[in-house]
Amino acid sequence: MSDQPYQGGPYEGHDPYQQHPEQQQQPAPQAWPGHEQYGRQAGYDPQSTQQWQGQTWETQTHAPVQAAETAYLPPLQEQQQPYQQPQHAQPYAEPYAHSHGPQAQQQHYTPAAPTAPRPAPAPEAAAPEPSEVSGPAYGPATLGGNARITDAQRARLEGRSPIIDPGMQPAALTALLGLLLAVAAPVGSWALLVPLVLLQAVTAAGWFRLNGMWPARQGIALAFAGGLAADAAVLVAGREHAPAAILGPLGVWVLLSLVMQLRSHASPDERMYGLMATVASAALAILATGYLGADPDAVSVGAAAVAVAVLARALPLPTPASVVVALLAAAGAGIAVGGMTGLGAKGAVLGAAAGVCALIGHRVAAYDYPSRFVHFTAGVALPLSAAAPVVWILGRTLG
Repeated sequence: MSDQPYQGGPYEGHDPYQQHPEQQQQPAPQAWPGHEQYGRQAGYDPQSTQQWQGQTWETQTHAPVQAAETAYLPPLQEQQQPYQQPQHAQPYAEPYAHSHGPQAQQQHYTPAAPTAPRPAPAPEAAAPEPSEVSGPAYGPATLGGNARITDAQRARLEGRSPIIDPGMQPAALTALLGLLLAVAAPVGSWALLVPLVLLQAVTAAGWFRLNGMWPARQGIALAFAGGLAADAAVLVAGREHAPAAILGPLGVWVLLSLVMQLRSHASPDERMYGLMATVASAALAILATGYLGADPDAVSVGAAAVAVAVLARALPLPTPASVVVALLAAAGAGIAVGGMTGLGAKGAVLGAAAGVCALIGHRVAAYDYPSRFVHFTAGVALPLSAAAPVVWILGRTLG
């Protein structure tokens, strides 16, 4: 076969496979097997096409390929149809065999065969049923994201009880604070003011945390300020005017709580939650001032009954038995302290009533999966704060 380029046809005068001067000195390799079959193939079969791998074509030592040289390649949009061999491909078989062998395949440019048509994507598998999924189920993706699930919500989904009692340590702190109130009441109003202020501060902070609102510095400060205002009013007006001195600040602080929430930039739901929490916290802190306005003997009996009832309630007993033991212990403490103060047997009634209020406050502090912080704030203060109105009312009635 001659090395002269092919004469005639649309490529007359131009040999796309012309060798460079530095390549003409090399011996012509033998034809690589299967080239005649490729040149004479009537149709293109993607699965039978041979794939060659070798070194890449160095563009720095070869002339760039013109568009006319790749005119035999089929258009991309016709890849789905069988490849038809051009009529002028047959005469190129022998020159191509002389100039392109197995060794030259690694040094020269190889016309790229059209890629096989991409298979159609498989239909998406059906999503498994919730019962088939072993892992945790997740909600759909959202632009804003999903809020983090709280410990209370997780426990509720797991079916656990929402009641978690504070335990013995908070009960011991409650008993200590109750004993301080019982001992300071006979001394005087100013001595009673110290443990009372501590009780009001813990009540304001614990109630907000019990409602899941933290930090809520403005609400806590407002509720605590309400308690201080009620204390100051009782000290100025005296115990005989204690009802007016307590109810007056209570109404004013409800109005202040409403104004504070109206000035908030939170959503309407959050403002409503904040309003209810602030009003309840301020009411509890202000009503705790009842210890300051009640008879000192009644304060001693009531505070001692609360301390004993909470300690009995924290004992490792079944709930019904624990409640009965706590009430009996409160009544017994009322009788004992009432005999020392002058109330006598009437102290049993006051002690039992204070014990009931203490158990209610203890139960509230244990509701809705409270945290350790709630146990050491609301769990300590709510039994005493809830018993303050009863001590004030029964103290005036029985005395």
